[in-house]
Amino acid sequence: MGKLRTAIELLIHSPLKIVPAFGKNEMLNFIPDKVYLKWIYYIETGQKLNLVNPTTFNEKLQWLKLYDHNSLYTILADKYAVRVYISQIIGETHLIPLLGVYNDVDEIPWNDLPEQFVLKCNHGSGMNIICKNKNDLDIPKACAQLSKWMTKNAYWGAREWSYKNIVPKVICEKYMVDESGYELKDYKFFAFNGEVELIQVDIDRFSNHRRNLYNLNWEFIDATIRYPNDNSILIKKPICINEMIECAKRLSLGIPHVRVDFYSIFNNFYFGELTFYHGGGFERFSPNTLNKVMGDKIELKHHFSK
Repeated sequence: MGKLRTAIELLIHSPLKIVPAFGKNEMLNFIPDKVYLKWIYYIETGQKLNLVNPTTFNEKLQWLKLYDHNSLYTILADKYAVRVYISQIIGETHLIPLLGVYNDVDEIPWNDLPEQFVLKCNHGSGMNIICKNKNDLDIPKACAQLSKWMTKNAYWGAREWSYKNIVPKVICEKYMVDESGYELKDYKFFAFNGEVELIQVDIDRFSNHRRNLYNLNWEFIDATIRYPNDNSILIKKPICINEMIECAKRLSLGIPHVRVDFYSIFNNFYFGELTFYHGGGFERFSPNTLNKVMGDKIELKHHFSK
């Protein structure tokens, strides 16, 4: 009843929002990518999508979804397969320890897992189960959730091409926290073919989500991307910030745009993920000039097939 009530409220108050909801649930797979993206882009941003001469960051991400189908992206977006690539490019010391990988939920050896761990699906975003105390974990509920995620193809919701051909798996990683003792701050580096231009830090993502932006000198930028910022929150510059920036540059070399996510824990940093289409290419910028400035950093090469 809860999901039905939510759907009805969505239909009443924001009828157009039902379209991306249907898309995420793979009910609009028959619609061609270009048509679908034009619909969703207008619904999410209120703007018409210009694919003939894209100029903003968000517009160019939609263009890249349609025309930049580098097979390497499938590996880099796969949270399991990417580990080999990360080890080769920046070293395995920056990988969160892997406890297991499973082709099916029934393979998970619950009794053998430690008291704390993180389970995540390799083929999308936000499909994570964080276990801080195994005694409190509802294992049947966790299995049901993981099984549901395993049937989904994250590509269809926003036509994010990098997810389309990933073979679903469940991976188990060590549970880790930073010096705060209760969370991991996500340091997201917006990189463009070997150059880092912006750093984003998300705060209290599961309660009071705020998002601060910084330049490479760790100077606060009074701008927002979807979530409000909060300059009153002192986020110390990571000790290894320069090495993080250099690694983000190396990981993005040859790619028009990719967001490189790291976690900083004491004197080391760990790889989070590579994201090719930040926010699906739908998040609102304030001021909107930042959308254009970021878009200018993405070079759309003419040799991409259209």
